Amino acid sequence: MAVPDFQSFFKPILDIAADNQEHSVKDARTIITSVMNLSVDDLTEKLPSGTQFKFDNRIAWAISYFVQAKVLERPRRAYFKITDRGRELHQQNHSRINIAILKAYPEFLEFQTPRTAHHTPPAETDALVTATPDEILQQAYQSMRNDLASEILEKIKNNSPGYFENLVVDLLVTMGYGGSRADAGQSLGRSGDEGIDGIIKEDRLGLDVIYLQAKRWDSTVGRPEIQRFVGALHGKRAKKGVFITTGRFSNDAVDYVATIDPKVILIDGRALVEYMIDFNLGVTTATTYEIKRIDSDYFSEE
Repeated sequence: MAVPDFQSFFKPILDIAADNQEHSVKDARTIITSVMNLSVDDLTEKLPSGTQFKFDNRIAWAISYFVQAKVLERPRRAYFKITDRGRELHQQNHSRINIAILKAYPEFLEFQTPRTAHHTPPAETDALVTATPDEILQQAYQSMRNDLASEILEKIKNNSPGYFENLVVDLLVTMGYGGSRADAGQSLGRSGDEGIDGIIKEDRLGLDVIYLQAKRWDSTVGRPEIQRFVGALHGKRAKKGVFITTGRFSNDAVDYVATIDPKVILIDGRALVEYMIDFNLGVTTATTYEIKRIDSDYFSEE
């Protein structure tokens, strides 16, 4: 089972409020969990950002939509109560309440319509809306990030192995390894040992070193290649190594490094470009959107 779609929470919340009492959002979560027979996995499923549980987010937005439609009101923080309009809606005995029903209320329609729009743009039908605004925004962001990652990886593969080695140095220095760019650049590609492409400082003081293998490959890197790298590490009595490729690693290779000493980190093509995006290497910020939340303390007169 998965977390029910966004609009599935509308009717249960209205049913809870129908007794004309104040209810906390926390109590609503408990009641709805029981009514919908939700599992622990359902309750702990997170949004794409990993910052909030999807169940909590959907309940919060369902209550917010009702408040915008004047079906519920917020008598105090984290509490809700039914309004006269809400009682009328409940008496209509809908088997399911959805956005189409809420659009009958002008306040909700105004809330849904962008201030700068001259007309309502094409959109999904109300019956197909299953995600909250937070989820839609995060899904759109993740889709754009995935497209960017694919584009970056393609650019890297189209450049030379030498370019890739320099990129690896730039990334590690940006992440805080290797001391200065000059120090790191002198290390990479200079060792000449089979299975090792370079050596980089773990910190600016050089208290420990990390041995590198950087391969611009399209194919899958298997266990034999990793074993050769590990053998080279043993020959240097090295404790740490990083194997970076534009390709991918086989399951055998991943399982192998999980059980050995020295410590070896595998960075495949996708992980590489994700690090580049996170550390702003080879990318620029096109647009920034600030997501703001209300500061309830500001409005408190206590």
